[in-house]
Amino acid sequence: MKHGKKYIESAKLVESTKYYEANEALGLVCQTAKAKFDETVEIHIRLGVDSRHADQQVRGAVVLPNGTGKTVRALVFAKGDKIKEAEEAGADYVADDDTVKKIQDGWMDFDVVIATPDMMGVVGRLGKVLGPRGLMPNPKAGTVTPDVAKAVQEAKAGKIEYRLDKANIIHCPIGKASFGSEKLEQNLDALMTAVVKAKPAAAKGTYIKSCTVSSTMGPGVKVSTVKYGA
Repeated sequence: MKHGKKYIESAKLVESTKYYEANEALGLVCQTAKAKFDETVEIHIRLGVDSRHADQQVRGAVVLPNGTGKTVRALVFAKGDKIKEAEEAGADYVADDDTVKKIQDGWMDFDVVIATPDMMGVVGRLGKVLGPRGLMPNPKAGTVTPDVAKAVQEAKAGKIEYRLDKANIIHCPIGKASFGSEKLEQNLDALMTAVVKAKPAAAKGTYIKSCTVSSTMGPGVKVSTVKYGA
């Protein structure tokens, strides 16, 4: 893989074999985020579980204390009084009869989908469209709930969903490079605490195998996970 001049210069600042304390690692990430836009800072956590087994799945959601730095557009599937609750909480869109067809036809101008339990029969028809994009409402993520107002407020405040991919790695945004290392570390701590708490009873051996942080265009920086005790 060929890297650009900025990436090569940034990579020189990072010791590839060293495990940095979180604050130092995030300081390096901010320092090496040299793109002309405000780069997203991402975390990649490799876990010692096997996602092929149902009893070793790791999935959930957490509200980052400093948000993600991204404006979240919320689409809510609800009816009756719940429509007004969603609108008052700041929902960008409340689904009506035409929304399902609109989405099936390619409309995707939203970042999170929230639904009341009694609307999942309707939302279920969109599984093939929303599922592959990670947008399907799920009770574990708090996006299938009778309390739509709380769900909308949390989504707007910076709630993120974490889940294992096929390689047993969790990939999540934890903010923007402009946040600085202190705010990013608070977000990282919140996510790591949630992931450790979600450790399956069936997990054996070392739970957190490795943790790396990076900006959109920057090099990866390894993070020591000793303080999280997993």
